[in-house]
Amino acid sequence: MKIALDAMGGDFAPQAAVDGAVLAAEKLAGKAQIVLIGQEDAVRPLLQAHGDAAASLELIAASQIIEMGEHPAKAYQQKQDSSIAVGYRMLHAGEVEAFCSAGNTGAMLVGAMFSVKPVSGVIRPAIANFVPKLHGGYGIMLDAGANAECKPEMLEQFGELGSLYAQYVLGIERPKVGLMNMGEEEGKGTPLLQAAHQLLKVNPHIDFIGNIEGRDLFNDKADVIVCDGYTGNVILKLAESIYDLLDARNMHDPFFDRFNYESVGGSPILGINDNAIIGHGVSTPLAICNMLIQGYQMAHAGIADQIKDTFKS
Repeated sequence: MKIALDAMGGDFAPQAAVDGAVLAAEKLAGKAQIVLIGQEDAVRPLLQAHGDAAASLELIAASQIIEMGEHPAKAYQQKQDSSIAVGYRMLHAGEVEAFCSAGNTGAMLVGAMFSVKPVSGVIRPAIANFVPKLHGGYGIMLDAGANAECKPEMLEQFGELGSLYAQYVLGIERPKVGLMNMGEEEGKGTPLLQAAHQLLKVNPHIDFIGNIEGRDLFNDKADVIVCDGYTGNVILKLAESIYDLLDARNMHDPFFDRFNYESVGGSPILGINDNAIIGHGVSTPLAICNMLIQGYQMAHAGIADQIKDTFKS
């Protein structure tokens, strides 16, 4: 199995990408090979500096970089030899089983939509994010930013996508699905949420437990939290800020330390025909390492095939 990494993606690339890839190669030894994609003159010396520790890593040359501030669709179209475009071509061709990048988020979404493409039947893929639970483990929240405005049918599908990921990757046998709302009662919320509730409660593929509130995010009431991308992104950034505030005051707690984005490394794009993960722009080597491990876990679990099989039926 091969897991690809955009070596030029992120504020601290390519150094952080190479260092993280070396860490991941050690942890995944005998399970998966890490493939770096990037400018050879920038990446090769960094690999050589690691000596034998980087011996198993493969480097694929890509001459261009999609910068963080570039227009995603235009840059992806015009820079076909960028590390992101090359990574998606390799993923689509089956040369790698997962592709990870801490680069331009929009370009990663464009590549997902126009290269590997959405699963047939999926209205819009979603970005998922992980929510630490008070009693251990993680839940999954989606959408976390890909779709600011949603239709009720999209929220229903997010419930299915999240439930499949929770079952096959997180190992939760019967994931509980909750709809993020302003109250627990069925009639609460906007017309969108009321309509989504009606669809979710009759969906035979999920265990829908009804509406949940913001205070239920970290308890065990729901394993899968469904929301539109606007709401999900606000929740995600709020959780990240809690960790940053505590860390700045040198206050650490095992639970709140799991709010640190480094602990999971990245956010998977769910609902596409293969495995792609978007990392934080400020990803450190540890975050890169955990993102690659997550890519391996997704590929090993066959989550993309599980999604395709479910939506085909």
